[in-house]
Amino acid sequence: MERRIAEGLKSRRDALGISANDLAERSGVSRAMVSKIERLEVSPTAVLLGRLCNALGMTLSSLVASAESTQGPPVVRANEQPVWRDPETGLLRTMVSPLNTGSRAEIVHVELPSGAEVKYDALREPHYDQHVLVLQGKLTTTFGEEAVELNPGDCIRSRFDLPHGFANRGRGACKYLVMITR
Repeated sequence: MERRIAEGLKSRRDALGISANDLAERSGVSRAMVSKIERLEVSPTAVLLGRLCNALGMTLSSLVASAESTQGPPVVRANEQPVWRDPETGLLRTMVSPLNTGSRAEIVHVELPSGAEVKYDALREPHYDQHVLVLQGKLTTTFGEEAVELNPGDCIRSRFDLPHGFANRGRGACKYLVMITR
């Protein structure tokens, strides 16, 4: 998965015609860190990837898919779904949707360990819409200063014009689906 992320970053930068320095300036991530991620020397955190994707105007799912150059099949088996773990928080992210099908929708399964929290900056140009459906545990979402507690079965539409985050303040893992449309 790290290879797909690195290739996706480089591919998107090339497609936009921006340098690693430009990406560093846009994202607030150091030039050295951008290079280390692209050269597979470090495993980026969810926060770093959020900043990089924001600067590139894309979702993490799109970043992963962008490294693939061929049209993907319309089905992806559970054992073939790309999985990524945030080395800092332990967040486990599984891309459920088939990659590179041309669909404007994505489904991501997230497992957030007890006590873990992930925060993202406000998006520069929100090009997508996102809904979060809690499957197991309790999830606290924040949008600016507003916190919303979610239980299994609860669904919320995310805001991207404010800094936002997801926290698991429960005892067990929190599992949720993220549905994204571009």
